[in-house]
Amino acid sequence: MTSTASTGLVVNAGPALPPLSHFKLAAFDMDSTLIGIECIDEIAALAGKGDEVAAITEAAMRGEITDFKDSLRRRLAILAGVPATVLDRVLAERLSFNPGARELCAALKLAGLKLVLVSGGFTFFTRFVAAELGMDFVRSNELEIAGGALTGRVAMQDWGDICDGEEKRRMLLACCEKIGCRPDQAMAVGDGANDLPMMGAAGLSVAYHAKPRVREQARIAINEGGLTRLLEVLRP
Repeated sequence: MTSTASTGLVVNAGPALPPLSHFKLAAFDMDSTLIGIECIDEIAALAGKGDEVAAITEAAMRGEITDFKDSLRRRLAILAGVPATVLDRVLAERLSFNPGARELCAALKLAGLKLVLVSGGFTFFTRFVAAELGMDFVRSNELEIAGGALTGRVAMQDWGDICDGEEKRRMLLACCEKIGCRPDQAMAVGDGANDLPMMGAAGLSVAYHAKPRVREQARIAINEGGLTRLLEVLRP
């Protein structure tokens, strides 16, 4: 079925949606999905490099730059030398949760789901968001800082250095295995092209105020209103 466009909530054609009780895990993108900003753009804006970085971000999210790792490295290189204190300012002054983010996560946890935050953004911000929303698993990029300033690179972690679309997919599947559920018992929520691999691996894909390509490929597209609109189409 497909709902009327006027509702801003579209369920694309396919088999009947399973009830909420079918799902055991929910994976979320962070930037522009759970929170209302792209953190790297806000860092750049406060550093006076906003237009240059935002243009690359937008092209990557639309899927025009298909190599997310390359796009991230290009953006970070522009930020080399920016004082690390800018991160504190973004967190304090600019980061806000999208409507319904807290409520949806609380409802999913109450229903027994494990929550995954998997982001092409940075641990400085995902640590805060994960703690606020009660995330069970987190994967994101670690900004390299030296002498109190960004080096323009990310640090290597035990799983790799850059969380791109393929890493998001791997993380979702690894978390399913860890808790003992099938991928079809997972849902994935995102807004950009680099969310498509994990959305494709999950049993339910949800696009939130997403780019056109992502809206078209997702089973559910929330185009108006907050994240809790997902609960309107999932029976208990």
